Amino acid sequence: MAPAPIHWDLAVVGAGPAGAAAALGALHADPGLRVALLDRADFPRDKACGDGVAPHVLDLLAEVGVTGLFDDRVPVDRLRLGRGSLITERRMARPAWVVPRRILDARLVDAAVAAGVRLLRHRVRDLRQHCDAVVLDGEVSAAVVVGADGAHSAVRRALGLPRGPVALALRGYAPVTPGRRGAQVIEFGTRHQPSYAWSFDRGDGLANVGYGEFLHPGRPAPTRARLLERLETLLPGTTEGGRQWVGHHLPLSTARRPLPAGRVLLAGDAACLVNPLTGEGIHSAVATGIAAGRAAAAALREGRPERAGERYAGATRRILEPHLRHTALAARLARSTRVIEAGLRASAADQRVFDDLVELGLARGRLTPTLMLGLGRALLTPIRPSGRHQEPA
Repeated sequence: MAPAPIHWDLAVVGAGPAGAAAALGALHADPGLRVALLDRADFPRDKACGDGVAPHVLDLLAEVGVTGLFDDRVPVDRLRLGRGSLITERRMARPAWVVPRRILDARLVDAAVAAGVRLLRHRVRDLRQHCDAVVLDGEVSAAVVVGADGAHSAVRRALGLPRGPVALALRGYAPVTPGRRGAQVIEFGTRHQPSYAWSFDRGDGLANVGYGEFLHPGRPAPTRARLLERLETLLPGTTEGGRQWVGHHLPLSTARRPLPAGRVLLAGDAACLVNPLTGEGIHSAVATGIAAGRAAAAALREGRPERAGERYAGATRRILEPHLRHTALAARLARSTRVIEAGLRASAADQRVFDDLVELGLARGRLTPTLMLGLGRALLTPIRPSGRHQEPA
């Protein structure tokens, strides 16, 4: 007879930012919970990502007792947006960080373990729901499970939920070029919309560089060679000396993303919550991870773990629903070259428009009246020979 599976109050599948945040959110709400954090890899480990971390992520982590995470990292306060001859570069209202996921994820896992989480190396392949528990691979049993296992989530597949629209990106690390030091640089594509290339200075002589584009049904996905070619075309010199090239899919959010009810919750990429405008996913991962952990803790506290999903759905509606509607609309608008160029001109003309655009792309921002008015004016204003705006360094 097979041994009975080990039982936990909460099992979190995937130890990336969403999973670690879920564990932290649960234990901050109730330090007495038995929480298991499962991942197929040992940490530290690499993960394909743009590595940009908005300051809002640190705000969220501070709520669950994690501070000082980036005290040894160099913040980046400048963002350059461009498309051809149209360029705007400004200081962001709050600096961001560029932290390789090998570092970020390991530090978050360490914080979760310090809070009382049990880290288990285990690749989840099967999930079975019973009346009183959820069992993973016949080995791990839990009252509540959070699926935070990324774009190709086994938990989401087990629930029979579709993935939705997807983008494809290629990321590498290369010596930062002189003209892009101290900045996050985004160059929008000229042919394959929506798409952009990026160079994000890590502050240590290297930059996270890459290129991504929306995958259209019926059109073949570009090869690695083609992705590298498009990156070099948009940001010349970026690929020189590059290494650790890794491709990855980004499951994009939509205006409506139904979440499962019951004992199984989904957070971050597993819930398809990557910003469709920018590809940003760390803020949504941490925000929904913490919300999932809190919802699980609350449901367990009242002795109704089957209500965890209901609690979580209510919390995420408050956190994300307006933002998801606005980013879905913004992503549709961004398929138009005219709208992208108008956004760049409006950002060059008004710091407030620039700030609202950054907030929309990195955190929980919306299409504010200031942003929409600036965009409308730019669309109606005749195009000047040069749309360049750059503040002095």
